[in-house]
Amino acid sequence: MSALLDEVCAAVDGAALWAHMEVFARHMKEAGSPGEMESLRHVEAALAGWGFATETILHHAYISLPQPGARVACGDWSGAAITHSFGRPAPAGGLAAPAVDLGQGSEADFARADVRGRVVIVDGIANPVITQRASRAGAVGQVHVSAHEHRHEMCLSPVWGSPDDRKLDLLPATVVLTVAHAEGTALRALLKARLEAGVRLFADVDTGWRTTPILIAEMMPEGRPDAPFVFFTGHHDAWYHGVMDNGGANATMLEVARLAAARRGAWARGLRLAFWSGHSQGRYSSSAWYADHHWEQLAARALVHVNVDSTGGIGNTHVADTTAAAELRGLAAEAIAARAGQTFGNARMGRAGDQSFWGIGVPAIFGNMSTQPPDPEDAGGSFFRSGRRGGFGTGWWWHTPDDLLDKIDREILVRDTRIYMHTVWRLLTDRVLPLDYAEHGRYLLAELDALEEAAGPGRFDLGLLRWRARRLVAAAERFPAQREQARDAAAAARLGAALQRVARALVPVDYTDCDPFDHDPALPMGPYPGLQPLRRLGALAPGSEAARFLETRLVRARTRAEVALAKAVAAFEDVTGPIEETRA
Repeated sequence: MSALLDEVCAAVDGAALWAHMEVFARHMKEAGSPGEMESLRHVEAALAGWGFATETILHHAYISLPQPGARVACGDWSGAAITHSFGRPAPAGGLAAPAVDLGQGSEADFARADVRGRVVIVDGIANPVITQRASRAGAVGQVHVSAHEHRHEMCLSPVWGSPDDRKLDLLPATVVLTVAHAEGTALRALLKARLEAGVRLFADVDTGWRTTPILIAEMMPEGRPDAPFVFFTGHHDAWYHGVMDNGGANATMLEVARLAAARRGAWARGLRLAFWSGHSQGRYSSSAWYADHHWEQLAARALVHVNVDSTGGIGNTHVADTTAAAELRGLAAEAIAARAGQTFGNARMGRAGDQSFWGIGVPAIFGNMSTQPPDPEDAGGSFFRSGRRGGFGTGWWWHTPDDLLDKIDREILVRDTRIYMHTVWRLLTDRVLPLDYAEHGRYLLAELDALEEAAGPGRFDLGLLRWRARRLVAAAERFPAQREQARDAAAAARLGAALQRVARALVPVDYTDCDPFDHDPALPMGPYPGLQPLRRLGALAPGSEAARFLETRLVRARTRAEVALAKAVAAFEDVTGPIEETRA
């Protein structure tokens, strides 16, 4: 690592970060609200003062704002609740219906009960997966029981961005409430004692088209106004004051921008920052809108998407669980080790945050950075767990009115910001971007092993795909030598163009399953999602109609992946020369 990299990371200023935090703590920032715009003006003024060209874009977005006063009643008992973004409002006088307790609300739980016309009681945080499950099963309402005394705001739409006319029927069809654990326990006891007792849900949600802002700030290397750029983004809208989520991240963005701008002479490429609205109450509406309206420009110039969310929370000492694309794992591991002394866990990017640019082919790194450390004793925080991660989320105050300035630790905010400073600085200044597609190829080969094992031996031919993945590894492993030999700007530009071609080929097939000009649902997706149905093939009888229907789909997904790999290998071979390897 260079002395300049260490210098710029050491320069992160806790006092400067805290000054921004004090401003963000003053404003409520729901999407499209006056408070959001007032807070955004502070961001714009700071960036303009450092020499960034700024633009505030106003656009229409489909936003859903839960209203206060939600509650659930059962007989003479009534319990306080919150409702959720994109849940249905209850009719005047409340929604009355029989209730059924489904525990965790798994697919098996729904399969064992007829929930048509009923309200389902389920454990844990409200989310689009269970809401979609309940809507499809014919439920009319949901009551989620928090694992502790806190009730967390959530957006329930599975539609990524503002819905078009074809996706309206995917929006939730149920009234959805969350109650604290004590209220949930009382409600369940009443229902158990009265057997056939019903519930009445009261909820109001204001859903409709609103004008929301996007702040764009850009700085390019001297004399190169149309240079490719690092895309550094985070949302500015929030639940309530949202001081950690996402004020901490916005402060991180500003401090990285300030320090980078002061050393622009070292840049090899430009920097574009985006502060999104519609993240919290619009299911990533602003980033999706920006992708839709700037597709070609982003395809031509956006190189890596660095996303930042929820930095600086008190007690959030754990950073190993943040995420990165396979080709950026090396950079993530380096930054986390250098600036936090921790070992990156190699977690894959999840389908969350404002990751609206995978269809364009922009690789991504980071999202939520710091989390609470693992604590097996903390049952109340267990629902924050995500997959194989070890941490317990960004703190109990997440998505609650308690996300205030007292939830920020200045030292942790400085540490998190240094991780981002390290990452953005390398992406701005490395002569050739630190993208490792040999690692991408290796992780693809491991995923193909897992898929083939799930499908069963001989059920589906992955031979050509494996061969091309091995060729990708071989070609990418030769690339570092070319990088070291790139002694002038022209040579570096040629290598950079090759990496961009590789990214445009591989990122969409690794992270999307839809047309590149559309957006997949905001629901969990595995690696190379078009191939994931292979996991179901083993349960189907060979030659059955169901198997043949599924195989038809899989052939198309396999071809898409094969073609993407061929394009990526060709891009590498243009600069490394042909790979002499016969197909096994």
